[in-house]
Amino acid sequence: MKRVDVAIVGGGPAGMTAARQAAESGADVLLVEKGVPREDREELGPDSTDAAGMLDYWVDILDIPFEEIPDHVVLQELDSTTFYGPNETCTLESTGIESSYDGFGFTFNRTHMDDWLREEAERAGAEYRVGDGVTDVETDLTGGHSHTLSLSGGEEIESEYLILADGPQRQVTMRVLDRFSPEDRKISQVMAPNEANHIAYQEYREFPEELFEDDDLKFWWGVMPGETAYPWVFPNDGTVARVGLTMPIGMDIENVEDREKYDLLRPEDDRIPRPGEYIERLLEREYGDEYDLSDFPLVEDRGKNKGTETYPISSTRPIDSPTKAGIAVVGGAMGTTSAFHEGGYHVAARTGKIAGELAANGNLSSYNDRWKDVIGDEILRNVTFADIVGDYGPDKWDKTIAATRNLLANGGLGSGLKSKFAAGVTGAKLLGTYQKRKRSFKNGKYVQFEESEYTI
Repeated sequence: MKRVDVAIVGGGPAGMTAARQAAESGADVLLVEKGVPREDREELGPDSTDAAGMLDYWVDILDIPFEEIPDHVVLQELDSTTFYGPNETCTLESTGIESSYDGFGFTFNRTHMDDWLREEAERAGAEYRVGDGVTDVETDLTGGHSHTLSLSGGEEIESEYLILADGPQRQVTMRVLDRFSPEDRKISQVMAPNEANHIAYQEYREFPEELFEDDDLKFWWGVMPGETAYPWVFPNDGTVARVGLTMPIGMDIENVEDREKYDLLRPEDDRIPRPGEYIERLLEREYGDEYDLSDFPLVEDRGKNKGTETYPISSTRPIDSPTKAGIAVVGGAMGTTSAFHEGGYHVAARTGKIAGELAANGNLSSYNDRWKDVIGDEILRNVTFADIVGDYGPDKWDKTIAATRNLLANGGLGSGLKSKFAAGVTGAKLLGTYQKRKRSFKNGKYVQFEESEYTI
């Protein structure tokens, strides 16, 4: 039986940064990734599906200097993000958060970024094994902790430390953590993917040159039903953009109130439209006066399948890890990524890096405190905003976007009482609601399953 210091399940950004950091710290590391095919990758690799944008301060959370990222990974440097409501618009030209990156942000090729991180992990000495899934993990806590991983090819691997990085589907994570969870509160219940995830879909489309804006991210709110459901356009290379959307899994159109107010629904719809239908309707809504769909052809040598890809995004609050068992859960598997900001490459990679360092040094006990110290403010913002807008309909989105535009025109969110009044009653209420809701999640209250709840 092969024995290693650190075994990692999952080869996305969290798993690969964990592998690189652990190997650089001197550990014997094995990463196991089942692998998926893609049109734009010659071999199997991680499930590299994401709209792939990076804001300025996210670079610091990522903890990889921008200068180190290869040129072929970065697609477009950004100047702004525009938020569209059914009738209102607001453009954000600064996140308002100090950062080392001198710009608003950038889009990047997720496949190339993942493959680069893999190269860095292997260069550091980690073994990256793709095409062989983990079917089970047995943990022995007799006189310490050891983990035996059963692989789909029949091999068994023994490790002292286990890092679970299998993303928002968290199939291995749930199986492992359920054994350390109370009978009435299993992790598979707390974070069931069909309830705790959103479904995301995107298409690679060629835009007419005169319509392609290479420096702006676009998001539409209140045009399709569902909690934190929204379409987007992200500039890619050349005049190719990723047009996508995210929405809750398993929505029933019969439960949608005020259906007529959603611009991407039609009176004849007897079900929630397919994601591809939503995208066609979005393009028609925005450009249909002068263009038709043939002006936005699919780029079929991209994505998972002929220019398209479907993938899950975690939309739940994070959990602690059972570090006494020598286990750290990272990235989407632990719920740090968020449908509200379209994934979370930066928080996934950073949790992986922390876990890899601590596992290599033979002590995971500080992991839950460390990840909160580093990404806690980011998680707090996301949880707060997502909670506030959870039941927003089209009218509320229009009011909020207009109020946000006024707030930005009068000094932003941190400029005091004077700007609250200048922004109007709605702006003052928005600030007050945000501050109150944020306080309710402070001091780690955004964690939905704490380490003390594990039965170890």
